[in-house]
Amino acid sequence: MMGAIIAIDLGLKRIGLALYAGAGIVTPLMAIERKNRNQAANDVKKVLNEYEATTVVVGIPMGSTTEDEMRRRVNHFMNLVEFAGEIAYQDESYSSQEAEALMKGEIRYKRDGRIDSLSAKIILERYLGQLKNSL
Repeated sequence: MMGAIIAIDLGLKRIGLALYAGAGIVTPLMAIERKNRNQAANDVKKVLNEYEATTVVVGIPMGSTTEDEMRRRVNHFMNLVEFAGEIAYQDESYSSQEAEALMKGEIRYKRDGRIDSLSAKIILERYLGQLKNSL
């Protein structure tokens, strides 16, 4: 059995997280408030260890002018996390807008990280969909 897959929606204020532990279900996790890089990296590391993640899927805006810069930032952040597993990149284009659309009417829009973790869930579902299609 493969280990858990965690998706990360890396933001400047919050880090959205989602978990896939099998059975076809992707679950949003509590987002991490980002006070500084080291605190954020330690908090992400705790989550990865807790769920025994073997793969991390990071959302980046592919095909954009900032793609290379984002990959560099993600790599730097994951070095701080000291994650030894596989790191995969997934196009996150419009995942935040999609997450906001899902939230409309459900709960009053708040900056509590739910949007960020829903974005991570969407990123992870896209990744798993591509994985399934490539088999």
